[in-house]
Amino acid sequence: MTPGHPTGSKPLVSPYCQHLSSKKLMIAENPPMVDTDVLDASQHCWCGVTYKVLGPDGYQCEPSECRKGRDCFESPLADLL
Repeated sequence: MTPGHPTGSKPLVSPYCQHLSSKKLMIAENPPMVDTDVLDASQHCWCGVTYKVLGPDGYQCEPSECRKGRDCFESPLADLL
């Protein structure tokens, strides 16, 4: 059993790169699981590595793109592995 999780349940792991950033994520209490967890009315997000709207690979940062399979993707669990 994982502390803080009911018996038999798995902790939720965000599908987004750990470096995807937005104002909404700054105040989030839970990991983002859907695009609306990341984006507010401004629809603005950025990469926490480059601090720009482009990731290290030169492509746009947005929830639909900052996922597993992208060259610069880093899992939210990367630091635990």
